[in-house]
Amino acid sequence: MRAGPLPGGVISAVGYRAVRPGQEATRPLHRGLPSPYLTLIFSLDGPVTSGATPDQARGSDAISTDIVVGGLHHGPAYVVQPAYETGIQLAVHPLAARALLGLPAAELTGQLVTHGTDVLGRDAADLRRRLAEAPGWDARFAALAGYLETQLATHGDRPQPRPEVAEAWTWLARHRGAGTLRGLAAHVALSERRLSTLFRAETGATPKQAARLMRFEHAKASIVRATAAGDGPDLARMAAACGYYDHSHLVRDFHQYTGLSPSAWLAEECRNIQAGGHDNGGG
Repeated sequence: MRAGPLPGGVISAVGYRAVRPGQEATRPLHRGLPSPYLTLIFSLDGPVTSGATPDQARGSDAISTDIVVGGLHHGPAYVVQPAYETGIQLAVHPLAARALLGLPAAELTGQLVTHGTDVLGRDAADLRRRLAEAPGWDARFAALAGYLETQLATHGDRPQPRPEVAEAWTWLARHRGAGTLRGLAAHVALSERRLSTLFRAETGATPKQAARLMRFEHAKASIVRATAAGDGPDLARMAAACGYYDHSHLVRDFHQYTGLSPSAWLAEECRNIQAGGHDNGGG
């Protein structure tokens, strides 16, 4: 189930419930892909267990937390799929991190996942408890909206991202990651080096890295739409439409961000949808 508009730079909020009986022994993995947004997850059945590799996710050094805060990353995250899981996952604009999380998005880089209470404090744990006890999704999203409003009020007087960085992000998003660094720097009237320094200090990614994430997001969505419409995706055509140099350029980005080729990733996604048991908020 998707929430309606939420305050403070929340791009989307999705309530999920999955039932996978009989899968406890195999411990299947979900491949979490990079995106241009931060991730915030409130897991209501039990902790989210993840790793930067399949071995880490299934091993003793896995990262396990009930509240996940994730910064921008540039490779897949592997998440163990339990037999039963319920939660809410938010995509948060990186430039909203100061207002909602109380820190710049750059402070979330360098690690795959941060424990939510380390960033948000005990109030986030209290919210998770209320979400778990709420009678349904409408009540959960209402509690979440109230929490976000409180976060904005708490951090409202903190310094905001520099306007040049905010405008640079808007420009990249408008071009879906296909613009050049030279054109971007000229647009915000900064040198390429100065822009890259400021942008990375705020978001944790360089403008080039952010552009690649946006371009990949656009290409991935185009492939999914074409497949859902019953059309075999023409990867060469999509590569050109999404700003890649050629088909092989698109394939290289898919390998970095998913660990798979586009066709292999799509086949895996189709298997997951068929076997995953998600009901998008039922129950």
